[in-house]
Amino acid sequence: MASPIIRILRILVASCALCYAPCVVRLAFCESLPESQRYIRVAIVEEADSLSLKVNGSYEIIDSVRKASLAQGNNLKTTVTVNKNHILIGKVNANTKKVMVKPGRGVVLINGRQFKGKVEFIRKLDGGLLCVNHIDLEEYIKGILYHETSHYWPIEALKAQAITSRTFAVNQMRENKEKDFDVTSDIYSQVYGGKYSERLRTNRAVDDTKGRLLTYQNKVFPAFFHATCAGHTEDASLLWNINILPLKGVACGFCKEAPHFQWHYVLTLKEIRDSLEKGNYNPGEIRDIHISGRDKSGRVTNLKIVSKNKETVISAKDFRQLIGPNIIRSTNFTVAIVNHDAVFEGFGWGHGVGLCQWGAYFMAKQGRAYEEILKHYYPGAEISSY
Repeated sequence: MASPIIRILRILVASCALCYAPCVVRLAFCESLPESQRYIRVAIVEEADSLSLKVNGSYEIIDSVRKASLAQGNNLKTTVTVNKNHILIGKVNANTKKVMVKPGRGVVLINGRQFKGKVEFIRKLDGGLLCVNHIDLEEYIKGILYHETSHYWPIEALKAQAITSRTFAVNQMRENKEKDFDVTSDIYSQVYGGKYSERLRTNRAVDDTKGRLLTYQNKVFPAFFHATCAGHTEDASLLWNINILPLKGVACGFCKEAPHFQWHYVLTLKEIRDSLEKGNYNPGEIRDIHISGRDKSGRVTNLKIVSKNKETVISAKDFRQLIGPNIIRSTNFTVAIVNHDAVFEGFGWGHGVGLCQWGAYFMAKQGRAYEEILKHYYPGAEISSY
């Protein structure tokens, strides 16, 4: 039996541990993601006549359809093209739809950009060339985090973004498993730059949250995010066919000092008409624009475009996409016609669903941990581990 002094010391140590222990998240476990399925397929070039390819060190060229090795060697530098039913990689003429290039230990360079993992070249029906990077999920998150946030941001905000981005990626992997790729490398999925995009602090955020993602009722869901919500996040069911508690929208009082909290833009009525016509709307000569509805977060739901002889109704979501999401930065705006111009005054940037990135930034600056940030923006969700 320990002496009284030893027992007192043990009590003191235990008390100190309770006072100074870091916040620990209780990890739930979602449906297992086998190691063989932890590779995501990223379309890095979606339409090309030819691509430059370089591999330093050993490599193997594989027919992805027949699972047959076509060539092996060292230090490859060539051009990839398509000729009728063939994919040409240097001297290798592959009569197949898909060809994989597998490096030994190095990286693959596509048009001068470095990518970890393997690259697959796919012959499209229209004769074009699709290039897909097959990469470990964690390495993929390292290749996007720098583009989706800033590596100078507080580490807790970076961790929150890493978990959000990983969740979004896994959801896309499951939704698109029958397609040639899971995600694109642009703003319509998550911006991915490959090895060049890795930074020390963003890599640390990925490593510190390895395997963690968000689930609701033990299922992965599309963890959307955006730059600035400007006061309230959006209900996903108003934009897409998604109706779950974590994406119903929450009040946000954290992003008031965000650089994109408020915006202003002036367009001529002719510019608006030309953009709408490209989207198969034919409003005629525009004379006025009316806001015909707002949702509970204050965002515009529909617009009425008034011309001399008719009125055209268009959803604010479609209007924003046709005009340009970097011009009409959100659907939370007012519009006034001044002479032949439309003057837009708006708040926030992005669709508004899910994580408000600048809100997460300011929460982290206040000392909030990533668990608290995610709990706020995705109420009812759990942090799980695959």
